[in-house]
Amino acid sequence: MTDNMVRLEEISLSLPEAQRVDIEAWDGHPTFRVRGKNFVFCNVEATSLTVKLSKEEAEAVVATESFVSPASYGLGRHGWVVLDIGADVPEELWDQLEEWIYTSYTLVAPKRLARIVLDADTRGRQQLDS
Repeated sequence: MTDNMVRLEEISLSLPEAQRVDIEAWDGHPTFRVRGKNFVFCNVEATSLTVKLSKEEAEAVVATESFVSPASYGLGRHGWVVLDIGADVPEELWDQLEEWIYTSYTLVAPKRLARIVLDADTRGRQQLDS
């Protein structure tokens, strides 16, 4: 398993009820899901990730980050973006990727599960500010 995939699994599977499902019809490409809904799509090496952001954030990120583009199949207009991160990902980019993965999860997960993640994020930020 590549370092990217190990890191992606650590982040994604730390979320409530998240699971990895490899899609045979897509040559075994992994997805990460919560209650049957995808919040991350990726290639086998996890050098390209697709996540959902708010439409406004997706537009801003696509406009400012060269490695980000709207997802195909019309998903881009709904906030899905492709992150072409490559194999050697700097730690500061992993911090940003983790935030985007959490955002994607909270936009896809049932409200009760999303609230768990949002509340934990709020508590963590309050501790940092203290």
